[in-house]
Amino acid sequence: MSVNNQCVIVGIAGASASGKSLIASTIYNELLAKVGDHQIGVITEDCYYKDQSHLSMDERVKTNYDHPNALDHDLLCQHLEKLLRGEAVDIPEYSYSEHTRTSETTAFTPKKVIILEGILLLTDPRLRDLMHATVFMDTPLDICLLRRVKRDVEERGRTMESVLKQYQKTVRPMFMQFIEPSKQYADIIVPRGGKNRIAIDVLKAHIAKLLRS
Repeated sequence: MSVNNQCVIVGIAGASASGKSLIASTIYNELLAKVGDHQIGVITEDCYYKDQSHLSMDERVKTNYDHPNALDHDLLCQHLEKLLRGEAVDIPEYSYSEHTRTSETTAFTPKKVIILEGILLLTDPRLRDLMHATVFMDTPLDICLLRRVKRDVEERGRTMESVLKQYQKTVRPMFMQFIEPSKQYADIIVPRGGKNRIAIDVLKAHIAKLLRS
């Protein structure tokens, strides 16, 4: 996709806890000085989990959050298209503890660089068409599981038992069915997680080239 109005959308996909957020935040912080304040932003695919406020908590807990159907990619595509046209959007706020959206939204204005990160980004051809560069974090699943347990227990109020149960029931099977096959659509495949310095520098150089085109 050609760069529209000097807006570059970079998609970072990969397994849960593969280092997507880390590499996104690293690139964000390092590009701030080059593109200027308020000209770079990060959008997380998790914000676009479907509203489940009409369901009971028991029903929400049973949702397969690693299946594409759990996400409102229609709304995400609409928002990206608006941003490419220079229009602001209101991004939904998702609660991991309540397993649904809150009533709050976050205003997001057009940027020169938008970093989009999420597990299922590359599974949707509409999203792939809107991104100027795509990245896949190719981190071993055992490392991802260790990181996921630590993150979900410490930051999201989960129990280790519930995290492991979800991993066995949906996380790993959905990775094998949807996420891993989507790696073929990545422009850059990053091994060793979000601390791969060479991959970060290559991606930053590619973004700079897109901004100049």
